[in-house]
Amino acid sequence: MSYLTDIHFEICIVIPCYNEEKGLDKEAYFNFIDNHSNVLLCFVNDGSTDNTANILANFKEVYHKNIVVINCEKNVGKAEAIRTAFKECNKDYNFTYIAYLDADLATSLEECVSLTSYFNNSIQFIFGSRIMKVGSVIKRNKLRFLIGRIIATVISHILDLRVYDTQCGCKLFTKELSKVAFKDPFISKWLFDVEIFNRLMVHFGVDQSTNHMLEVPLKRWVDEGDSKVKLTYIFKLWIDLYKINKVCIASRK
Repeated sequence: MSYLTDIHFEICIVIPCYNEEKGLDKEAYFNFIDNHSNVLLCFVNDGSTDNTANILANFKEVYHKNIVVINCEKNVGKAEAIRTAFKECNKDYNFTYIAYLDADLATSLEECVSLTSYFNNSIQFIFGSRIMKVGSVIKRNKLRFLIGRIIATVISHILDLRVYDTQCGCKLFTKELSKVAFKDPFISKWLFDVEIFNRLMVHFGVDQSTNHMLEVPLKRWVDEGDSKVKLTYIFKLWIDLYKINKVCIASRK
């Protein structure tokens, strides 16, 4: 690991993995690295019970200069897996930006990297948005889309922020800002994106926060794998939103 600390990468992309042995597109990942030597991929294996760990070990063996693997001993959930990876990468590696992206590459690694062009002296947080528009390819599971829109409406009310898609799994940060966003554990395993928005709004000041974040419509989003969120979570989801709402209110006083 030590020799990688001397390399400066443009961006580190964190990819959470839980039982992804059938969903990891080896060819897509390897082709990307062949054409992007200035990108560090950090796979975090969230206590998978299938062959994910061995697959990631092979990835690391083949591309040891561009891939790091973090293994969680047990399943801690997407939020904590990503937070663990962000904290370790910020401590151990040198890069300008850091992002997280879904392992099934619903949005490609290439498009994630392209979003770095929107960073400037003011914009420090960029997030993709699954908005249907001319020229884009947005294919989402109908049930996920319906539930997502209901949740998005509630979230907009909680945050008092006009964001179309808080839950898109493609988000980029400057390295320093990511330390603010991922400093503390999250309340929710799946709705942690809402907590990120609130933390950054408090950090920048609610009135000024929109000057430092940018929502960018994605060119492509295609649901490839099965959702890791169980349908029974729909009931607990509202409890999580209630708890998050209390934190949002308290943190802005």
